[in-house]
Amino acid sequence: MRTEIVGDLKGTAAGAIAEEVLGACVHCGMCNSACPTYRITGDELDGPRGRIYLMKQALEGEPVGPLTQHHLDRCLECRACETACPSGVEYHRLLDVGRGFISEKVDRGAPAKRKRWAVRFVATRPGILATLFAVGRAMRFALPKSLAEKVPAPRSPGFWPRAKHARRMLILGGCVQKAAAANFNAATARVFDRLGVSLVERGGCCGAVPFHLDSGGQAKAMARRQIDAWEAALNSGYEAIVVNASGCAAFIRDWPDLMADEPAYAERARRIVACLKDPVEIVAGASLGPLRTPAAARIAVHDPCTMRNGPGLAGAVETLLEGFGYDPLPVGDASQCCGSAGAYSLFQPEFAERLRADKIAALTESGPTAIYTANIGCWMYLAATSPVPVRHWIEAVDDLIS
Repeated sequence: MRTEIVGDLKGTAAGAIAEEVLGACVHCGMCNSACPTYRITGDELDGPRGRIYLMKQALEGEPVGPLTQHHLDRCLECRACETACPSGVEYHRLLDVGRGFISEKVDRGAPAKRKRWAVRFVATRPGILATLFAVGRAMRFALPKSLAEKVPAPRSPGFWPRAKHARRMLILGGCVQKAAAANFNAATARVFDRLGVSLVERGGCCGAVPFHLDSGGQAKAMARRQIDAWEAALNSGYEAIVVNASGCAAFIRDWPDLMADEPAYAERARRIVACLKDPVEIVAGASLGPLRTPAAARIAVHDPCTMRNGPGLAGAVETLLEGFGYDPLPVGDASQCCGSAGAYSLFQPEFAERLRADKIAALTESGPTAIYTANIGCWMYLAATSPVPVRHWIEAVDDLIS
């Protein structure tokens, strides 16, 4: 697709990314069939091809308005279109450029801006978020159902093994996960301790929440802090960075694009990405020693889009848990998004709730005792209405060694 970027982005790193992605698109439309929002509305502008045309027009200097922003906002950024594309179009990279460009051209209005600021402020501060969760639990009886379901039950993290191994790895502390499910990291630390690896928690928000809510500057500042801290740790002997929230890992993998206009940080970001590991990549094939037999083996595994469509880890968790004695049940339409998509469910509830209902129906159709996932957002969103417990898959492994 021939493109000539004009205006503010011409000659910039972001403009080059947009030109590269647009140049790969042959507008065949095969992406639309994989797109969750296109499947709901049937509207070309709610599919990847239509959105690509909208962004192309904007970047070439055509006028943009609320309608363009409306259709881009509806995108989950699940990247299912990328797996369906025969030309290898990296749609999400174009979307990251296009959304930021258009957000500067189109005024959302004060109420929408305030809501986005509030979500950015609260979600990136785990101390404040944990306090709000505690208040929400105490006042759950007085909350409307739509708000009460967003308050997770309290979770005890259990013990964190002391650092005693020669092998050391970092693990992202995170923001929402630290407030809502600190047990995920603690369980990961216990499993890795059995593998002879000491995990040290370091780092807060990866920047995904502010970036996707119109604050690229805040996201860059967060990325710089993480890069500085993690690089220093890698230089002192830590061998990898473990991230057990697949949505955070997906955003971190895009840090080189985020920092593309700061070449020094972009290069350092590439080093971070090279050291980034999902825990399934380390646990798979490793020896954990004697394990218990699963007490409830019939499970359903939800592969988040950020594992399935980004790093190519589709099926990795299912295979791992099956090797440990679990019985993963078939899940229909497994490639479809659950509707969480970071803060998407807060801003596009109609689409998100429909996708969640479909996903839960598919996950529970065969009668599992629990659903296992790999991302904090998916966990929170599915757990809110699921008839069976929803857990992180690392907890299933931790159950066998604790």
